[in-house]
Amino acid sequence: MSNEPSDLQLRPPTVIGQFHTLFFGSIRMFFLGVLGFAVYGNEALHFSCDPDKREVNLFCYNQFRPITPQVFWALQLVIVLVPGAIFHLYAACKSIKQEDILQKSSYTGFYIFSVFLRIVLEVVAFWLQIQLFGFKVNAIYMCDVGALDKKFNITRCMVPEHFEKTIFLIAMYTFTVITVILCVAEIFEISCRRLGFLKTQ
Repeated sequence: MSNEPSDLQLRPPTVIGQFHTLFFGSIRMFFLGVLGFAVYGNEALHFSCDPDKREVNLFCYNQFRPITPQVFWALQLVIVLVPGAIFHLYAACKSIKQEDILQKSSYTGFYIFSVFLRIVLEVVAFWLQIQLFGFKVNAIYMCDVGALDKKFNITRCMVPEHFEKTIFLIAMYTFTVITVILCVAEIFEISCRRLGFLKTQ
């Protein structure tokens, strides 16, 4: 009985796709998991308003962060992985070999569609991130506390480590842009291989 490893499609069929997997799976997840926790881990505890009361701090923090950045970016990573996971599952069920991906039009089309869907999901996540977080974290957040039946309607809140959070935001935007560029480049590489400008692997 042969002990040779299976030749099923277990990795992207292009060089750029394999680099994207390395970039996506290693650098981006490490950046979010390690540095993201260091920057955002205790944000709610250090978020303080005037007056510094627990109910005011919690109310204003929930207003300031409808969803925490760590949760948003974790959801983004998982959702963006779905198209590739579906294709890999399809390839495994059909026993598709890696070299077949770029040789058979139906497989190539399905793979390109999964990459294109990944681009769409990244662009949507990029737009949502702008709507939720903007491009800059200000040191002061003006909170509307009218719903708490206070004597005042607006209170000032201090955002901890706002400069570090701004840098982290820009880094996450940059990762998204790089990912989209890699996906577009992968589609271009596939097209070149199908047209014979590049040798298939």
